[in-house]
Amino acid sequence: MAAVLVQGEPVDTYPRPAPEAERGSVRRITVVGEDVLHRPCRDVTGFGSPELARLVDDLFATLDVAEGAGLAANQVGVDLRLFVWDMTDDWGVRHVGHIANPVLDEEPAERRTLLEEPEGCLSVPGPFVPLARPDHAVVRGVDLEGRPLVIEGRGYFARCLQHETDHLYGRLYLDRLAARDRRAALREMAALHDEVLARRAARAGRRASG
Repeated sequence: MAAVLVQGEPVDTYPRPAPEAERGSVRRITVVGEDVLHRPCRDVTGFGSPELARLVDDLFATLDVAEGAGLAANQVGVDLRLFVWDMTDDWGVRHVGHIANPVLDEEPAERRTLLEEPEGCLSVPGPFVPLARPDHAVVRGVDLEGRPLVIEGRGYFARCLQHETDHLYGRLYLDRLAARDRRAALREMAALHDEVLARRAARAGRRASG
């Protein structure tokens, strides 16, 4: 298997940071409680536009500074059904890409294997909480030019695809937790919030000065 998959296709190598991140500008990441994170996003329609390409680049730049796996448009305050990812899966394969208007395939319950692993979110800065999700995911959507796209993931990458698709429906991973676990995660976020944001700001500063 290739060491890197870009838009689901194998490539020999891909720069770090991704070229998209180098082109983009860092935006502020929204935080749990802000309205844009808690309502469904609008379908993307402006395919092929400079504005959409700029948003994808900015999402990659913001993701790079925040050291995350994936980032949805509403996490930078834009209520569009779009997310990006740049992460390495459980088998050492790097996945890089973006998808607009994604729909997650629903596998029959009898065919699902659930994995309970720690999950975090850039919009819930700090805590990681065990959460069970299927270990396989397929999302279908289009790229920024409107071309059909199917992305498949297993393990950690499957979790990323499900997590980001959830965002576009106005759901955070906190919403999948029991009430007690959600309260504990929010308390932990309150304790760690300033430290996490300071680390992001420092990385953004180094990027700007570089």
